[in-house]
Amino acid sequence: MNRRYFEQKKGRVEIIPMIDIMLFLLVFFIMITLQMIPDKGLNLQLPTSSEAQSLPRPHFTINIDKDGSVNVKGHHYDLDGLQKMLASDGDPGKTQITIAADKGVPFQDFIHVMDRCQKAGVSDIGIAAKS
Repeated sequence: MNRRYFEQKKGRVEIIPMIDIMLFLLVFFIMITLQMIPDKGLNLQLPTSSEAQSLPRPHFTINIDKDGSVNVKGHHYDLDGLQKMLASDGDPGKTQITIAADKGVPFQDFIHVMDRCQKAGVSDIGIAAKS
């Protein structure tokens, strides 16, 4: 095989590494986008209020279902577990809480959750209502 000294070789564009990088970027942006979706909580029948106002997005939304179960970000907690979780959240004094209770929930269950929030050191508590 004779090869001339100044013979030009054709350049090739390798596309497989570019596809790998594009797929990596796609997965990265999907994961970041999923982290940006706010916690909307459960689908509850909230009580209505003529004076309800929109509050800034809460740090935690505590959902109380009709059966009295407490859910925070998809995790079920008993009252002691809720208090421990809120107390271990760094600075509970700056933690923002919104309590969303179904309108069929006994008021005593609502008060128990609010008491546990206050025992954990949380002072910024909002109540969810439908306007």
